Amino acid sequence: METVIYPPKESWSGLCKRPLLEVPNIEKPVRAILDRVMVDGDKALRDYAKLFDKVDLDEIKVSAAEIEEASLNIPEDLIKAIETAKENIEKFHRSQADNEVIIETLPGVKCWRKNIPVEKVGLYIPGGTAPLFSTVLMLAIPAKIAGCRRIIICTPPDTNGKINPLVLYAARLSGITEIYKAGGAQAIASMAYGTETVPRVDKIFGPGNQYVTRAKEMVQAQGVSIDMPAGPSEVLVIADSEADPSFVAADLLSQAEHGPDSQVILLTDSKEKITAVRAEIEMQLKDLPRKSLAGHSLLNSIAILMHDMNECLEFSNKYAPEHLIINAGNAKKLSDKVVNAGSVFIGSYSCESAGDYASGPNHTLPTNGYARTFSGVSVDSFVKKVTFQELTPEGLINVGPAVEAMAEAENLAGHKNAVSIRLKKIRNV
Repeated sequence: METVIYPPKESWSGLCKRPLLEVPNIEKPVRAILDRVMVDGDKALRDYAKLFDKVDLDEIKVSAAEIEEASLNIPEDLIKAIETAKENIEKFHRSQADNEVIIETLPGVKCWRKNIPVEKVGLYIPGGTAPLFSTVLMLAIPAKIAGCRRIIICTPPDTNGKINPLVLYAARLSGITEIYKAGGAQAIASMAYGTETVPRVDKIFGPGNQYVTRAKEMVQAQGVSIDMPAGPSEVLVIADSEADPSFVAADLLSQAEHGPDSQVILLTDSKEKITAVRAEIEMQLKDLPRKSLAGHSLLNSIAILMHDMNECLEFSNKYAPEHLIINAGNAKKLSDKVVNAGSVFIGSYSCESAGDYASGPNHTLPTNGYARTFSGVSVDSFVKKVTFQELTPEGLINVGPAVEAMAEAENLAGHKNAVSIRLKKIRNV
C-alpha cells in the first residue's frame, strides 16, 4: 500500500484513477461474445459454459427440484441470518415506495406522476471465487417491491453444472424462481437479446468484472437499459487521529479481498495513524483466507496524509467512492459535506460490511467515479415515472394563451392551433 504525503491538488486527479487489470482489446472479445449469443442462442451459451466454466450443460434453466434442494444443507444459523437481512432490506426499500400527489398548477390544470414498474428485468449475480448471494437479496427485493412482472436471474454454474445453493436459497426467499446457468458477457447477451431458453429483458442489473461491465455498456448502446456501469469494488476510509487502527485496517481489507482490481484508499490528517493502520493490515492479512487477492489489491491502494479533515472530504468528493467510511469524532458533521459517494458509513461502528449484507440500504452502488452522477440501486431503479395531466375547459382557458404565445414565438403554428381550436369551441358554447 503506497503512502502519499500532502499531495498538491494538481496531483489529485492522478491519485483518483482506478486500477484496471490489463485486458488487451477487451471490446473485441466482448463484441464477439455478444454477436455469437445473438446468432446462436442456447448453443452459444453451452459452448461458453464449456469454455469458461469447464462444464457441459444439459439444461440452462435451473429446475424447480434444484431450487427446492438448495436449503437442505444450509446451516440453520445462516438461514436465520439471511432472513434477517431480507427483512431489513425489505423494510428499508418499502419506505421508498412514495405516493405521488396531484398538483393543480392552475385552476383546472392537474398534473401528477405515477410509478410504473419495468416489465421484465434481468439480475446478474457474479459467481467465481465468492458467489454473491447477498446481491440476490439486494436486487430481487426492490424489484419485487416495485412490482416488476417478470424477474429473472443469470449466474454462472460450477464445474458440476450446479448453482451455489446460497444463491438459489436467496432467490427463492426473495420470490424469484426463474434462474439460468449463464455467466460473464454471455449472460448479459442472453438477457439483452434473448435465446431459446433465456427471455429478453427490458433492463439489466448487477455487478461484475470488466467483461460484464463492458458487455452491459455495449448492449445499452443498442437500446437495452442497465442499472449502472458497476465495476470492481472500492472503499475510501477517512480516519482522524482518534480512529481505532484495527477498525480502519479491517474495513480496508474487507474490500481489498474482493479481487485484485479492487481499490482501497485511506485518508487521514495523522501520520501516526497511517503507520498504525499499515501495521494492523499486515497483522490481519495473515489470517485472511483470501489474503492473496487482498494483497494484490493493496498493491493498487493508497494511504494519503492530508492537512486536515476538510481536505480529506474535498479529496473524497473528487474521488467519488463507492463506499465512504467516516471514522472520526465529528463524523456526522463531516458527512454533511459529502456530495459524491455511493453509500456513506458514519462513525466508528458503521462498518461497510453491515451495508454489504444486512443493515438495509442497497449494496449495488456506482464505482469508478460514477457516484458523481449515478445513485445506487433502489426501488426507483425498477420503475418508470410517467407524468399525467388533465385539463378542464377552465384549465385550458387559464393556460392556453401562454401556450399560444410561446408556440407562435417558436414558429410552430400547429402547436398553437391545437389550443386555439379548443378555445374557440369553449367560448362558442
